[in-house]
Amino acid sequence: MLTRILSGDYPRSRILTGLLVLILSYLATAPFLFSGARSLNVAATICVFVVLVASFDLLLGYCGVVSFAHAMFYGIGAYGVAIAMFKLGPTWSAMAIGSVAALCLSVLLSFLIALVSLRVKAIFYTMMTLAVASAFGALVMRLGNFTGGDDGRTFKLPELLTPAFRPFESDVFGTTINGKVLTYYLILVASVLLFLLMLRVVNSRFGRVLEAIRENEFRAEAIGYRTLFYRVAINCLAAALATCAGILMALWLRYVGPQTTVGFNVMLNILLMAVIGGLGTVYGSVVGVALYVVAENYLQSLMGGVSGSLESIPLLAKLFHPDRWLLWFGAVFVLSVYFFPSGIVGKLRSTHKDAL
Repeated sequence: MLTRILSGDYPRSRILTGLLVLILSYLATAPFLFSGARSLNVAATICVFVVLVASFDLLLGYCGVVSFAHAMFYGIGAYGVAIAMFKLGPTWSAMAIGSVAALCLSVLLSFLIALVSLRVKAIFYTMMTLAVASAFGALVMRLGNFTGGDDGRTFKLPELLTPAFRPFESDVFGTTINGKVLTYYLILVASVLLFLLMLRVVNSRFGRVLEAIRENEFRAEAIGYRTLFYRVAINCLAAALATCAGILMALWLRYVGPQTTVGFNVMLNILLMAVIGGLGTVYGSVVGVALYVVAENYLQSLMGGVSGSLESIPLLAKLFHPDRWLLWFGAVFVLSVYFFPSGIVGKLRSTHKDAL
């Protein structure tokens, strides 16, 4: 049963298995273990970005395609739901219309971009996707009547997903179950299903062909595979998955804005998470996203405590001042790349293989 669920792709490392179980346990119990909105927001962000980063890894890690337009499809999903529910009202039908429209637009755009751009190689394709993403970002700012411009767009959700909705009169394990908690579990279940779908894709014949194209495109084409078809197909699939991630994030935040969806900083974050976790390993997205999001949210608070305990040593207190958290965050990233050039998951798997 487990083999079918994971498509035969086990973590292949005891440490990695432990990390994955720990992360999944945290995500499954976050509303009950921790109080306050911050911890639940961290858990929801991890769920969404696991899908987003894993879908990007399908392109870069498994097919060797570097695309800077991935955040654009994420933004299309978020804006599709937001605009539909803002214009049509907080109904399930509006959510469905916005989701379907966003998915269709993303697949169509990715198909056109891939069909035109994939005929060029390496850096030329990367620059072309960057140009398209930049143009889309400018379009979002221009169409202020629909997108809200630089201020973004807020919208309402169906009553079932609002914090005011309470299916139970009494608390469950000391936690009030409301629409916000239901939204979180909707996002968690959807993220797990999409993650398992990506595991199935990379472990299918289709996934093996993608790896062959990544290693040697000329040889893959010589033995009869239509490499352009496979590259276009994986671009469309990755775009659709990124759109789903955008839809989930919009439902959680009930807000979309250019800086949280289509900004270049989002694309950089995706790339950093993928590299930290390990390219060419779907499990790498889970580890990389969890490490990045937790560090981004809690490193500053941790440094505040350390700085306060070092007040007797002014130099160290200033060095660990919370305002310098980005400096230490960058240092952690540099060290992780230096000591784990194949990513954390790649290193754990190679260590386990050597031990055997």
